[in-house]
Amino acid sequence: MRNIIYALLLILFAGCKNFLEDYSQDLVVPKTVTDLDETLLGSGYIQSKEVKYLYNGDVVWFLHILDDDVNAVMANSAQKGFQEMNPYYYGYFAWQYNVRIGYDATDQCDDSKMWNGLYKQINNVNIILDELGNENIELKSEQDRLDAIRVEGECHFLRAQFYFALANVYGKPYNPADAADSLGVPIKLTPYVEHDESKDVQFERASIAENYEQIVKDLEASVDCFRRSPQTRSFYRASEEAALLLLSRVYLYMQDWDNAKKIAGEFLEKRSELSSYLLLDSTAVAISEESAEVVFSQGSLSLENYFSGLGGDFCVSDDLYSLYDTTDSRRDVYFSRQINTDSIALNRKYKMGTHRSYVSDFWLLRTAEGYLNMAEACAMTGDADGASDYLYGLRRFRIRNCKKINYSAADVVEAVREERRKELCFEGHRWFDLRRYSVCREAPFKKTIDHVFAVYNWNGRNLLKFGEVYTLEEDDPAYTFAIPKDELDFDTGMPSNFRKSREYTRLIDPKEEGEGGGDEGDEGDGGDEGGEGEENDR
Repeated sequence: MRNIIYALLLILFAGCKNFLEDYSQDLVVPKTVTDLDETLLGSGYIQSKEVKYLYNGDVVWFLHILDDDVNAVMANSAQKGFQEMNPYYYGYFAWQYNVRIGYDATDQCDDSKMWNGLYKQINNVNIILDELGNENIELKSEQDRLDAIRVEGECHFLRAQFYFALANVYGKPYNPADAADSLGVPIKLTPYVEHDESKDVQFERASIAENYEQIVKDLEASVDCFRRSPQTRSFYRASEEAALLLLSRVYLYMQDWDNAKKIAGEFLEKRSELSSYLLLDSTAVAISEESAEVVFSQGSLSLENYFSGLGGDFCVSDDLYSLYDTTDSRRDVYFSRQINTDSIALNRKYKMGTHRSYVSDFWLLRTAEGYLNMAEACAMTGDADGASDYLYGLRRFRIRNCKKINYSAADVVEAVREERRKELCFEGHRWFDLRRYSVCREAPFKKTIDHVFAVYNWNGRNLLKFGEVYTLEEDDPAYTFAIPKDELDFDTGMPSNFRKSREYTRLIDPKEEGEGGGDEGDEGDGGDEGGEGEENDR
């Protein structure tokens, strides 16, 4: 955080006119709401860019390679261009304690990109909010006053979304029984630099309960602002609908089912349009800038050149792919089978290939989630009929000849969770959902996940050597990330999160398994006993 607390000090010093006039003749001090609006767009929102390599994508890129929807391709040989698997992806994909260290034992991957990046955005937003509250900004008209309220609403939304991501990566999942005692992330709401040389800890970690309290407070403030001054821009700017949809998700994570149902209902009253995947032609993508379902998006599409199903790359897990019925249009729109390897690739959920996308695969909000949030809230409050209605409301735009299923209270929760996984895959939900399901009081769900790390001989013809199976157990501490090393070096007294070192549980010999591609070892019992005692041939 030390590298980001100095962000946008230009704005902070807006009141020090003599200082700026004497020493900073080339700096521009925001004086109008338009100035702040442009600053927010450039420094508050996450910008989009072309993404050639996954690790150069959004600050949250690694969340796509953690869960049970992904695995690595075991092919006879790897395609050129995927050597990044070893230094950049291994630590995350194999749930290592030290995610910075690559397979070749070199320190390659930056584990502070998300932490520093999002706290920088938060700091920028804090400064803009502070400027809105002082007398430096001129409000000459009623429109200026309304624009100031709108900008304030956008700031509160962004801060909530950033803290929500941070809390779910570096904090324990929200459990009402112990949220007040579980460590979350530091909450910084001030616009100024805070540093006390006499203290080992500059920023105390708040509790998860305090994190969520602040997130809810920001989203409620955002909704209030937008109701007084509605958003008129496109989906790339926050709006009342976006704040309501995110707030309904937050309440689901808090297991506050009644509020989740209430807010999801308010959202669907305002925005309920769905796109029919049944009408997509053979070249159209499901989610794009033109989609009627997109409520909000910022940042980049990190996956645009990955999940090809080729040797050396990631693939979609068979576990996920097998959930789709042949009548489900999402199966063939979202995915395709790679002929050369028999692995499952991303197809047309997003536009693939290097391009500047304005639809993110993490910061995306769309109406389909509103239906699923409402269905889950209904299911958890004993309204199986209501949950069935909302599931059908979504499915009829996805499944050919869809017939409504009236679920019982005993099976509706599982149906909702499966539908959520199928609909929202590769949008940044699954890893967080697995975390929160594990502490759900009404219907806890836990599972063991296996990832196969494919080892290739990159010095020769990129031939496959073997696969190493890594296992994530139920309640594994790796579900919560350690605080980045740079932050711990700066805040020497800040407690981190325990994560264990991890060895593979078994080896896959391609000569014994039968050479070829595919997604090996999706999940299971962790393989052979005593795997940690095997020699790790690296």
